Amino acid sequence: MNIKKHIPNLITLINLFCGCVAIVYVSQNNYLMAFYMVCLGIFFDFFDGFFARLFKVSSPLGLQLDSLADMVTSGVTPGYVMYSMFTNSAHELGTHPAIPFLGFIITLGSCYRLANFNIDTRQTDSFIGLPTPANALFILSLPLVISFSDSLMVLEILTNQWVLLVITLCSAYILNAEIPLFALKIKKFSLKENALQIVFLIISVLMIVFLQYIAIPLIIAFYVLLSIINNLFLKK
Repeated sequence: MNIKKHIPNLITLINLFCGCVAIVYVSQNNYLMAFYMVCLGIFFDFFDGFFARLFKVSSPLGLQLDSLADMVTSGVTPGYVMYSMFTNSAHELGTHPAIPFLGFIITLGSCYRLANFNIDTRQTDSFIGLPTPANALFILSLPLVISFSDSLMVLEILTNQWVLLVITLCSAYILNAEIPLFALKIKKFSLKENALQIVFLIISVLMIVFLQYIAIPLIIAFYVLLSIINNLFLKK
């Protein structure tokens, strides 16, 4: 029995387990622990592919397991968080009990992206559309921003159902938009070739140091914006 070939799949299943635990924490309104569990799941999500390449045991089964695990950790969890935020927000859209379920549009968008990613041969070295882990971090950071921010304006914005609806729709769109996003992996130790990645990482670290949890959604938005600007320069 070749133990090596099972290690990446085991790591993928740990990612799935982290997603399941995160959902439990969301149901308890413990968004901080849910955020940490999703971060842990994303960590394992990165290393399952790493070990699959290291041990040369990549397989179609591993690809499907990876997408199914991501569907829970980075698809169902952020949808559930947005559902919860709708439930706890002011009722600008009305008090109809179906309105909070609009949050699961994020889950639907994540599912479509993950299925499309498996058959899209263009996304080997970079991404087209926002990856589900990045989107999950964006959504799960929102209740933390509410909890740890002293700004009443931020509180009013992120508890407004119209704002939450716009965020939900934009989230589902950006996951599947035909927007090339630069890869964060540094393959060659060249400052010139990796200038974009280095600038992004430095600014991201500074934002986290000075802004803490508020920095997370800003970093994801900055990543998309920087990619769009980079694409415009590449076309010239």
